[in-house]
Parts: sequence; C-alpha cells; structure tokens
Amino acid sequence: MAALRFSCFLATTLLVLLAGPANDPLAAEQDRPNIVWIVVEDMSLPFGCYGEKDIQTPNVDALARDGVLFKRAFVTAPVCSTCRSALVTGMYQTSIGAHHHRSGRGERTISLPDGILPVPRLFQQAGYFTANGSFTGMLDKVAPREAPRKAGKTDYNFQYDKSIYDSHHFSHRQPGQPFFAQYQLRGGKGRNVPTPKPIAAEDVTLPVYYPDNEVIRSDWALYLNSVMNTDLEVGRILTQLEDAGELEKTVVFFLTDHGVSHARGKQFMYEEGMRIPLIVRGPGIKAGKVREDLVLQIDLAATSLALAGIEIPESMQGVDLLDEDYRPRQYVVSARDRCDETVDRMRAVRTENFKYIRNFYPQRPYLQPNAYKDNKPIVRQMRALHAAGALDQNQARIMALVRPREELYDLRSDPNELHNLASARRSRHVLAEHRAMLEKWIVQSGDQGATPESAAMYDSDMKVYLDAMKTRRPERFEEISANVARMKRWASEGK
Repeated sequence: MAALRFSCFLATTLLVLLAGPANDPLAAEQDRPNIVWIVVEDMSLPFGCYGEKDIQTPNVDALARDGVLFKRAFVTAPVCSTCRSALVTGMYQTSIGAHHHRSGRGERTISLPDGILPVPRLFQQAGYFTANGSFTGMLDKVAPREAPRKAGKTDYNFQYDKSIYDSHHFSHRQPGQPFFAQYQLRGGKGRNVPTPKPIAAEDVTLPVYYPDNEVIRSDWALYLNSVMNTDLEVGRILTQLEDAGELEKTVVFFLTDHGVSHARGKQFMYEEGMRIPLIVRGPGIKAGKVREDLVLQIDLAATSLALAGIEIPESMQGVDLLDEDYRPRQYVVSARDRCDETVDRMRAVRTENFKYIRNFYPQRPYLQPNAYKDNKPIVRQMRALHAAGALDQNQARIMALVRPREELYDLRSDPNELHNLASARRSRHVLAEHRAMLEKWIVQSGDQGATPESAAMYDSDMKVYLDAMKTRRPERFEEISANVARMKRWASEGK
C-alpha cells in the first residue's frame, strides 16, 4: 500500500504541475499535508482518554476524539536519547548502534550505518521544510531565526548533520511550503511549573506498587500537575496551527518519549516505563477510532513518510500504521542498555496478554546505583522506607539486591506486573514461546547490545558526562564518579 500511495502522489503531483501556473514551483506542494510530532518527555498514560480519573485533560482527549487513539503503543527503549535516536530514524536503536544512553559524545563517536538517513532529511529531500523546536520556541508569535535555546533536543546517540533541521520554527518556510515539525514538551520534567488548578496530594490515586506515603503522594501530585500543564500546552499548539490556517492541513502525532521517571518507570521494562500514549489526528484520518494492536514509536517514521507521499526506505524497521495492507505485529520488543553511568542490559517482549523480561545482569540490583534516578524524591523515599522495613512484599520487589534472569507476567490477571510466573509449571509453554520470540528478534534485528560496550567507549562517554557535572551539578560529581568506579569493579569481579 505504501508503494501505491507513493505512485498516487506522483500522479497527483504531475497533474498539478501540468495544470498549475508555470511560474509556481510550489503549486504541487500545497496539497501535501504538514506533519507535526508533539513529543512529551517522561510521561506514561495519565490522560482522560486512557482512563485517568484524578485529573482532566480536555485538549488531549479532544485530539483523541478527532483522530485515532492507539491503546497499545510502546517505545523501543525506556530512556530518552536512545528512544529519540530510534524515533528519528524509524529503526531500533539496537540495530544502528545507538542503544547506550548518552553515548558517542566524547572522542569516540558513533555514526549511522551507510544508507540510513534521519527522517527530517527524507522530508527535506521531498521538498518539506523541517523544524525542531522546544515548546516555548515553537509558540513564539515572532520567531527570530537566531534562537538556539529555543531549538528542540537533538541528543541522539550518533553523529548527525545539524542541517537536517531548517529552523526551530515552521514559520520560516517559504509561502505554501509543507513542513515537518517537532514540538518537544517538557512533560514530566516540568514538575515545578505552576499549575492553574493543581491537584492536592491527598486526592491522588497511587499505583499499588508504591506505598501510601506523604512524600510519594506529593511527588505523584506534581507529576499529575505536569500532565495538566502538558494538556494546556497541547491546546496552545493546536490553536497556533489553527491561527496560522494550517491545522486542517496538518497530521498531528501526539506521544511521549517513554514512561514517567519513577522507580518502576523510566529505564525499566514494566508498563509504566515502556507503554506510551499515541494519538494521530489529521486530514483523511477517520475520527473516533480506537486501535488495540501492538505498535511502536518507530512506526511514526514510516507512517509520516507515507502520509506525505514519500517512499519508505526498505531498511526502515517501522511500518506504516495506516497502510490498507497493514498486518498487526504478534509482539513488540523494547530494550534497555547502559543508562548514564549504569551498565545494564534488559530486553522485553510484549504480546497481547503477556510480558516477558530477560535480565542479562541478574546478579545486580533492580535499582542499580544511578545518580539521575537516585536523586528522584520517590526513589529516595522508597529506599528509606525499605531500610525501615515499611514496604510490603509487592512494594519491596523493586528494592531486591538481585533479579531473576527471566520474568513473565500475565497482564490479564496481573496488570501491575507483580507476580512473576517464569518458574511456574503451568507457564512453561508460554515462557518458551516468549523466549523464542526474543531470541528470534535478537538475531533478525541485529541486536548490537549482545556485544558489551568497550571500556574505551565507556570511558570516553563518562569523561564528557563527568566534565559536564563539574560545571552544571557539582554536588553529583562525586556520586557519579563513585558509581563509575563501582561499575568497573563489578565488571572485573564478573558481577
């Protein structure tokens, strides 16, 4: 179907060129939709359209009513730079060597494989204007070109050419030129942003795997407040597009980069870390549709290209979700590797009813030392409550000093992923099936995480990380240095 769309686009373009004024080279572009990705940081599914009851999110809910809501969307990595590297290429980060968080930034660099181009470049080659902006930068009424601080994140784990983005704002395009634009929202990282009608800590509903504690309640309330602020930002984005006369010409994708940064969320393979919202709204897309099939964030690349009439590269691993010949996946895979200074390797297979997790470092704690995570209020409080013996069995699981090599959860009866069935006799067949799925994926996708990161690459990246901490957050420098030393010691000990 993608090839058919491309052929139809070429035919339409030819007719427009033949019928339009000879002096209007952009006449063929005007019927091509704009593509906008609204990408939110550090947020799971606390939106009304996904069943959230504690807060209201009218703008995101309206976006869902006017478009397609995907109920089972997942990321290929539960951490930002690796996920962003996958999103912008439409490929698994493990296939392109971008699987370690904050990698390739020192003297040792990482390049994309030959023939792999970031999605913005493909849009540029097709005549699109490309923009990548932060929330504040994209909403400027007057958008000067010289505004580097207003550009969106480009912390990919590979070397890239800055010219793939024409600007931080789509208003800089030529009249009538279609645009591909990313709005990057602070999401769960904006917990200190004032909220017009904040939710009180006593009014939140905590997941059962977190203790009912004042500190944790307050942290969760701040998180929900950031969700409401995100909803307001989405409303402002849609209004901006409407005021510019572009909304009805624009396909809007709404998603998060991964789950919330809590103890079991970001960096982990539980639903809180790898399941995300995904909504698509725009011209030609049927409103009010809800889809239950398993999809990945890397599918946005192929879907966006197809909507724009751009041929999807054969190497791209994402698929066009709107293709008439689309065949749902039987399973999706997510991968976690090194995050900042913390060495790890996890893989997860998600099927319709089950979650299978492989821990390649079972001899290490779930919550390995990690300065970024350890400074989260919820993690600090969980550690303190665990030391005091104040956590129940379910809450204390994440504090274990070792992990099982395999985890298996029946999501129908255990949506919170609390009861590991990997050792249960009745689950042997299901376990074997999911184990085989993972092994097949590792081979077929060319999972580069199967080879440990070299000491030289680790040292190269850690030097950049530590040098930055000396200036930005000197209070964390010693902690990170100690964690780096511990990672090296554990490796030498075979742990």
